[in-house]
Amino acid sequence: MSVYRHRAIEPQVWRDLQRKMVFLSGPRQSGKTSLARQMCRRAGVDPKKWYLNWDSLAHRDNIMSESFPSGKGLLVLDEVHKYRRWRQTVKGLYDTRGDELRILVTGSARLDHYRRGGDSLQGRYHFLRLLPFSAAELGKPDPACIRDLMRFGPFPEPFLAASLTESRRWSRDYRSRLVREDLRDLERVVDLDLIDRLAMRLPSLVGSPLSINALREELQVAHASVARWITMLENMFLIFRVYPFGGPRIRAVKKEAKHYHFDWTTVQDDAARFENLIGYHLLKWCWYRQDCEGIDTELRYFRDIDKREVDFVVVENGAPVRCVECTLKRRDINPALRYFKHKFPGVDAVQVSLENGPDLRTKDGLRIVSATDFTAELV
Repeated sequence: MSVYRHRAIEPQVWRDLQRKMVFLSGPRQSGKTSLARQMCRRAGVDPKKWYLNWDSLAHRDNIMSESFPSGKGLLVLDEVHKYRRWRQTVKGLYDTRGDELRILVTGSARLDHYRRGGDSLQGRYHFLRLLPFSAAELGKPDPACIRDLMRFGPFPEPFLAASLTESRRWSRDYRSRLVREDLRDLERVVDLDLIDRLAMRLPSLVGSPLSINALREELQVAHASVARWITMLENMFLIFRVYPFGGPRIRAVKKEAKHYHFDWTTVQDDAARFENLIGYHLLKWCWYRQDCEGIDTELRYFRDIDKREVDFVVVENGAPVRCVECTLKRRDINPALRYFKHKFPGVDAVQVSLENGPDLRTKDGLRIVSATDFTAELV
């Protein structure tokens, strides 16, 4: 576990650091600290001196008193968004020492969300997101890699441990720390028990439109409270939501968003877990295109009033470029996928199966491919 693994966004982080500050956010324990220390070594500085973590009491004193290393180097400020004055501190540091310092700010929450208020940081930073392992980052994907990702999830610690027992223990601790510690530190919440119950309920709802009203009735709280808690969990990278795509042209319905988990080991149904795995890889691809290439890319899903549904639609600059249906077994093309391809002939229509098999295209241009080959094409 001590061997550093190259991450897809690493070259972009380094390039952006040469020009501005970099804000790097992503789920807790997704590898931000390892990447930050790797950046320090690449910059030729000692991580023990140039890496400061807000969760360390000694480092916290240095951050609050603004006692930072002197001279040129790469300064890493980890979890500093938990400090109420972090925006002013970082802005002042950049404005006064930006000519000699490269500054990397990392955090296990959406730094683009928690930067609000205070002095504007606009124009002083690049924003990037680091997600846990993808199949491509683990090397050339093979069936064993996909199987292990299904079983142990994408987070480095449980994946590399390769133990179902340790994976379950890690997952339980992970959710507890996120709700009981990180969420408490960042948001004004008092109903932590109810939020914990919500977090435990959500995995069984993966892949279906998420009804806030049904959750409200189940938890016996106000609709606004559940909606706010869902947004909090999304900002903390426990879940991500996928919104519907379409309009009158394809008779699309306006349903609630679907949601998925970064730690999909909590999803018990195999079909929903596989859909979650593919959705995660597509989301990581979309975010990479946004953050590293500046392309307006979103992940959506499709459903119409005739109940035709396609699991995922990748949208670039408002237009669909790829639609993806997920299946455990290799089978005939889903009619909804064929319908979507007919409506949008230029879209890349793909049916991805967990079961391995040849990479095929039908005579009307639809593709049947294994998860092994499909994920190898992403980041």
